[in-house]
Amino acid sequence: MKHIGWIASGAAAVLVAAGAITYAVADGDDSGLKAPSTDSADAGFARDMAVHHQQAVEMSYVVRDRTDDEEIRRLAYDIAQTQANQRGMMIGWLDLWGLPKVSSQKPMAWMGMGDMASGEDGSLMPGMATDAEMAKLGKLNGKQAEIFFLQLMTDHHKGGIHMAEGCVAKCTVGVEKKLAQGMVNAQESEIALMTDLLKARGAAPRP
Repeated sequence: MKHIGWIASGAAAVLVAAGAITYAVADGDDSGLKAPSTDSADAGFARDMAVHHQQAVEMSYVVRDRTDDEEIRRLAYDIAQTQANQRGMMIGWLDLWGLPKVSSQKPMAWMGMGDMASGEDGSLMPGMATDAEMAKLGKLNGKQAEIFFLQLMTDHHKGGIHMAEGCVAKCTVGVEKKLAQGMVNAQESEIALMTDLLKARGAAPRP
């Protein structure tokens, strides 16, 4: 429970910071005065990570219905709330910049990795679960659901970290780079926590 309290506090801090970042962009922060182009890393990251985050939100709410374990339910709720908030920010930035929310380019093209993910069975970007895996999660219960969720979310976070690091390196809007770095830090901490939770259940992250 100690870990979950720390994550909950961290999630609250992220939400406060997220609100400040949104205000900074809307208020004319120096790094956001000029809207990026539609094929920029800034726009590509916002579009792709919004999709990536949406699956994490869905996955989190699925597991909350499949287990009574309060530790897992709190973690899932924190992930869902944090990533839903961040997703809203990124979609809001695209609106603010007057850019479309979808692109004809392949996911990850802004990183020069348009062919990195197969896209098969719903796995559009690194770390994303397939449709079959999401369906399986929805059929498991209790400890089995907890373990599979933790494994899927660990993979999901690893893919998200890779994408966020790409934005830190390539994005030009300062507040977006800061958000991306915050994602890296938070998700690395959550991976460590989920590894501990898996170990406590006699399991481990997938190779």
